[in-house]
Amino acid sequence: MHMKIESTAFENGSEIPRKYGYKKDNINPPILIKEVPTEAKSLALIMDDPDAMGAVGKIWVHWIVWNIEPNTSEINENSVPSNSIQGKTDFGETVYGGPAPPDKEHTYIFKLYALDKKLDINEGSSKSQVEEAMKGHIIDEAKLEGKYAP
Repeated sequence: MHMKIESTAFENGSEIPRKYGYKKDNINPPILIKEVPTEAKSLALIMDDPDAMGAVGKIWVHWIVWNIEPNTSEINENSVPSNSIQGKTDFGETVYGGPAPPDKEHTYIFKLYALDKKLDINEGSSKSQVEEAMKGHIIDEAKLEGKYAP
């Protein structure tokens, strides 16, 4: 059994509704979390855009949240789980930054990680700092993909 991440707003691989875009309402979609390993001590979520490599020359980070309680089954629309910590996105903000493709349709990936510990890093940490802190502590992972066009 593997952990799963889903959304009630869009199916895996389908189009992310417009309201979740950076230039629209810029709110996070609802996220469902299922089958978290019992040994997990925390969850981490990273949303990024690997298609930005062609447009801006790097994977664009849209949302980073960690120290999510492992018994969390849902992240509601336009909310952050209580007691979790957010990192700095490539928009320079420590909140969700929705899809904002500059050129063509891009794929956005929500990656969920089950960890065997809570991460001891500060709010506003970068994706690379979070990934470094997670090294050797990932028990399971799941991903959800959505597409968004300008």
